[in-house]
Amino acid sequence: MAGRTAGLVLLAGAAALASGSQGDREPVYRDCVLQCEERNCSGGALKHFRSRQPIYMSLAGWTCRDDCKYECMWVTVGLYLQEGHKVPQFHGKWPFSRFLFFQEPASAVASFLNGLASLVMLCRYRTSVPASSPMYPTCVAFAWLPGR
Repeated sequence: MAGRTAGLVLLAGAAALASGSQGDREPVYRDCVLQCEERNCSGGALKHFRSRQPIYMSLAGWTCRDDCKYECMWVTVGLYLQEGHKVPQFHGKWPFSRFLFFQEPASAVASFLNGLASLVMLCRYRTSVPASSPMYPTCVAFAWLPGR
């Protein structure tokens, strides 16, 4: 019991010490996001945002708040570069230009290829291993779990 309590105290202490990325902590970024949300993400402005948002963006789940974060990220990056500083990370990631609804196209392509490879291996597994094998259902179920 004491070990479990000590572990929880350490975990809580580590969580308290954790902070966002450099860009997330930047007051310019935070103020920009707040102002953008107030200006664009409520009432008539939100209806206007939704009416001009491309259908593929809404289908991908991009919200007004996400759009504010994206736009303010680039405002902050511009200020950093103007002052001669290195480009900061935002939300644990480096800034990438958005292509369609992919903010990180290379990562999206790599994830797609990884999923495709997993599907191919699952098909090979199902054709070469008898369904009566003891671990067959477990392996098939595991193959369908996302983000293993």
